[in-house]
Amino acid sequence: MKYIFNLLLTALAVFILENILPGVSVDSFGTAIWVAFALSLLNLFVKPLLILFTLPVTILTLGLFLLCINAFIIQMADGLIDGFHVNSFWWALLFSLLLSVLQSFLQSLTKEEKEKPRN
Repeated sequence: MKYIFNLLLTALAVFILENILPGVSVDSFGTAIWVAFALSLLNLFVKPLLILFTLPVTILTLGLFLLCINAFIIQMADGLIDGFHVNSFWWALLFSLLLSVLQSFLQSLTKEEKEKPRN
């Protein structure tokens, strides 16, 4: 149940960012759910391999190369999901940064709601 909730939060974040960033387009909220699902699978299976293969570069850049890996994952999702398009690597990089921030914000809101005492 927690996975589905996080998937829906990510889809909401994708849909919000689509309205903010002109270089990103999502056809519908249903497409945003598919994007969130694809991102979760890519982060689970592909991202660890990319990190392993690029470990020397990641160490030399003190971890900043992980931002490029995240942008590449976004571009992979762009290629997999019809109705989701990112114009360039730079839009993918900005999208991945803002997606992380927005996901953290939305999750903190839900945690605060859960922690409120009920009368």
